[in-house]
Amino acid sequence: MSPGVEQRREVRRARYAVAAVFAVHGAVTGSFATRVPWIQDHASIGAGQLGLALAFPALGASVAMPLAGGISHRFGARTALRGLLALWTLSLVLPSLSPNLLTLCAALFVYGASSGMADVAMNALGVEVENRLGRSIMSGLHGMWSAGALTGSAGGTLAAHLGSDARLHHALAAGVLTVLGLVACTWVLDVTPGEDEEPPPRFALPPKSALLIGAIGFCAVFGEGASLDWSAVYLHDRLHTSAGLAAACTTGFTLTMAVARFAGDRMVDRFGSVRTVRASGVLAVLGGLLVVLAGHPAMAMCGFALMGLGIAVVVPLCFAAAGRSGPNPSQAIAGVATVTYTSGLIAPSAIGGLAQAAGLVASFALVTLLACGVAGFAGVLRPGDRGRPTVSERSAEVPDPRP
Repeated sequence: MSPGVEQRREVRRARYAVAAVFAVHGAVTGSFATRVPWIQDHASIGAGQLGLALAFPALGASVAMPLAGGISHRFGARTALRGLLALWTLSLVLPSLSPNLLTLCAALFVYGASSGMADVAMNALGVEVENRLGRSIMSGLHGMWSAGALTGSAGGTLAAHLGSDARLHHALAAGVLTVLGLVACTWVLDVTPGEDEEPPPRFALPPKSALLIGAIGFCAVFGEGASLDWSAVYLHDRLHTSAGLAAACTTGFTLTMAVARFAGDRMVDRFGSVRTVRASGVLAVLGGLLVVLAGHPAMAMCGFALMGLGIAVVVPLCFAAAGRSGPNPSQAIAGVATVTYTSGLIAPSAIGGLAQAAGLVASFALVTLLACGVAGFAGVLRPGDRGRPTVSERSAEVPDPRP
């Protein structure tokens, strides 16, 4: 077998392996989210204290993500991902073991820190596989994350329905997901630094290029967080729908995001990152306008669905652009991830505060305005298109060998 054929097979295996890693990462999040009520009761805390505790995962992630580049450089990408992913899956057990607010905040800080570092490591490897394949895969990888989150949520919903103890549920889930993650890491690319490559700082601030790319991700994640946390409230309180229909709106938003992510790679390969993100921003703006102007639940639900379609591919493409924006992909991705996690941290409270002061319509007017930023500033992703022409450009340069 020629070396070229073997290398192509290795890259294809790595693609499926890193997709499995994304699914495992998402499954942890889904498993945790469904048992938050049990964790709240076990820790004997109120809604306000729970809101405080739930800010700690984003805080932990923001603090720890800049460390991921140094860890990958020291141990190699495969070993680093193996360790960080196992740390993340095993940290699932910590929140359910917490008997009070203080220990829950500490547990969620560790939970978020391990999540953020594993997130950076797997996205960096995803970008490396994408570069070697010469076509977009990042949107599909994030689609796998969404699929994993839905699977974890389904398992958690079943466990909650059966009345199982979350400590037992999370211990079993953590064990299974740790094994699956370690197996998947066997086939990811083993990217090691060159002999002349200097190690990154132990704690590196995001590069300027990452801040510009992260600003687009910030706008997208703000809309995602606002829609996930407030779409049901919007339908129920403003449009006076039933609780079931309001919940269905949130589910529809999540599903449209997952579908868009699985379809996003073909759009990127055909039209490029900039045009795809610009069109996505336009869809999100149209969706936001429908929500703001909605006088009927169906109009608002269509608006939230359009926002899901528009927002879905933005963050994966921001990570892909960051990974190609400088000499240290992990550091750039960590910078973008830090900015986007910050958006996820402030969005729910910002929407709530603005809703309290001026109403939910004003809150989603802000979301719509930020979506305009996605469309307007998509050009900063242009460096990510270098070296990877669109399908139409490749077909013009290289004859199709297929009969």
